[in-house]
Amino acid sequence: MKAQPPAVSVIMRSFNEAWAIGDTIRQLSAQDFAGDIELIVIDSGSSDGSLEIIKAAEPAKLIEIPLGTYVPGVVLNRGAREASHEWLVYLNADATPVGDNWLSELLQPCMDNPRLGAAFSRQIPRPDCKAVFAHDYDRCFGPKRESGQWGHFFSMVSSVTHRSLLEKHPIREDLQYAEDDEWTRRLAAAGYQIVYAGNSVVMHSHNYSLAQVRKRSRGDALAVAMAGNAPAHGRNFLRQVALGAARDCARDVGWCLRHGRSSGLPFAGLARLWQRYGAWEGFNLRNPS
Repeated sequence: MKAQPPAVSVIMRSFNEAWAIGDTIRQLSAQDFAGDIELIVIDSGSSDGSLEIIKAAEPAKLIEIPLGTYVPGVVLNRGAREASHEWLVYLNADATPVGDNWLSELLQPCMDNPRLGAAFSRQIPRPDCKAVFAHDYDRCFGPKRESGQWGHFFSMVSSVTHRSLLEKHPIREDLQYAEDDEWTRRLAAAGYQIVYAGNSVVMHSHNYSLAQVRKRSRGDALAVAMAGNAPAHGRNFLRQVALGAARDCARDVGWCLRHGRSSGLPFAGLARLWQRYGAWEGFNLRNPS
């Protein structure tokens, strides 16, 4: 087995995450990785004290872009261009590494694998995460994750790739959501492997409001449709919204009862309805009938 690379560039996106970014950077500094870690932070106009925390940490580079100009692909590709090293690690400011082996475990799939496209970490929800969203993290990243049976799944939140891959297959810069899904689908189609590094763990979750649930789901669906990856049933209201939300709620009931979180079921029901409705809106925005 090859030794791990002598250096990595960690590209961190930041926007008003002063509540988390200090812990994230401290945990990054505490990794058992023996090589050099170049930290590049791209901040999108934070006004909550994040910049002061970042500057105190003395990253290799701090790039500030104006408020309201953030486009994921533009920022991710720029981070790659700014990096000095070949292996590029993407880590969101609010994704805090768990343990001192997060980085070494994330890099492990990269060794002796010339067809590695990207690897991504396991994400566990924060203690205050609402039940419906904690269930989603379990489905995507848990020990019996359903996402392993899906046609495709990836998250850029905590991930690694090689500079040469991004030079050959840059991330699309016309998508505001789901850019990581589209990018890794292209990599997979080109014969590269997308690997889940389940022993590399970050703590990361969001407690969206119902309005945010709808907006995020609509944006993701629109981006997936723009990339040509929308499911055939996505525009059918009965199947996508009514039946889809009912199935989701049934799964939530079982999960919440098993985990002693039945008090979260009323919000979960509303959240599932808005998730499904938002997705239906997104698919139809791209191809209105």
